[in-house]
Amino acid sequence: MGKGGERPPKLVASEFAWAEVTKHRTPNDAYLVVNNKVYDVSGWHDHPGGDVIFTAAGDDATDTFTMFHANGTSKHLDQFCIGSLDETSRKQYSSESPKTDAQLNFERGYRSLRIKLKKLGLFDSSPLYYAYKQLSTLMIAVFAALIITTCNTTSTSHLFARLTGAIMLGIFFQQCGWLCHEILHHQVFPNRNIGRFVGYLWGNLAQGFSVAWWTNKHNTHHAVPNVHATGADAQNGDPDIDTMPFLAWSRPMLQLAKSKFSTFMVSHQHIAYFPLLALARLSWLEQSLAYVLNFDETAGRQVKGAPGELKPVPHEKLELTLLGLHYSWYLALAWAHPTWFDTFLFILVSNVACGLALASVFGLGHNGMAVYDAAKRPDYWKLQVTTTRNIAQDRFGFVHWFCGGLDYQVEHHLFSFCSTPQSW
Repeated sequence: MGKGGERPPKLVASEFAWAEVTKHRTPNDAYLVVNNKVYDVSGWHDHPGGDVIFTAAGDDATDTFTMFHANGTSKHLDQFCIGSLDETSRKQYSSESPKTDAQLNFERGYRSLRIKLKKLGLFDSSPLYYAYKQLSTLMIAVFAALIITTCNTTSTSHLFARLTGAIMLGIFFQQCGWLCHEILHHQVFPNRNIGRFVGYLWGNLAQGFSVAWWTNKHNTHHAVPNVHATGADAQNGDPDIDTMPFLAWSRPMLQLAKSKFSTFMVSHQHIAYFPLLALARLSWLEQSLAYVLNFDETAGRQVKGAPGELKPVPHEKLELTLLGLHYSWYLALAWAHPTWFDTFLFILVSNVACGLALASVFGLGHNGMAVYDAAKRPDYWKLQVTTTRNIAQDRFGFVHWFCGGLDYQVEHHLFSFCSTPQSW
């Protein structure tokens, strides 16, 4: 649990000011505030939710904590408690600028709204819906495989049929992503352990993405959407906008374009944007494998500010086994094609279809919205609503299905436990 949880009780202080709390912003030196109490979570890399815990290092984590944790989890924080905020700091942002009475009332209102929504049943799962969702998603892959394996000649009609199957498989991967997204956001199974293991099936086995890699990446994104980290050793930046040297989302990112290659890319990103989205799945597959296998220092497993220390991967052998099985069934479909060119075309089309289908939804939901520096980000509510946008519906429900419920991106970021069928 890191050195923070090993602190002897006699070292618990009485009060802290923000000036002291904000000195501790890195994973190995992390203080955070939840409901005006100060906790030392330094070095707690085996935290079940991943490194999202460090996104609020040196800051107020009250709403982030509530977003990710079940009722009753707060009792486990006692061993990390080192004191509380002083009275003055309780009416300030972490930057020490004062909060108005209207702001304090707004924060209380938002937290009260979450409780009311839960009482209304909007966080309750629908077993019938998710049985249908899992079966219908699986059938996409079954039909794609049938088309690919039965249309096995070199005729033009069979070629176009197999390309249709490849596109269908790409959509299957996309829908697996949405399904796994809901499962790992604890929208489906009340028991989180069951949810995680079902997540392994839809994530590792079906889609080819490591659950450990995805959890670290996505939870961090939720806590700090469109936020730049305060420094190289900090964990309070959004990995989804860490796209240099290819794409820049703000003026500070543009300043990082110092090489000829990065200058060329960001100067032409309006042209390169969609081609890069097409490669998104291939990039994520590489990142996922690199994370679990810890290829090198860029894989994301190494703890920032602690050379040689690795973040844990729960059930690592199971993750690797299921990833191996994913590539086995996928490559078996690829080799079922009549020629090497057809095999190459299948791999290209299925991955590009998935990349465009996944990344276009992310782009619509976040790209072009506000971008913040971590030290100057607004309160939790304002951060979420100014960095996300909703997508207009169509009369047939296709947009909702295609986006996996993330057409309601704003609501999802504010209440990530809200079950997708309850948001209709």
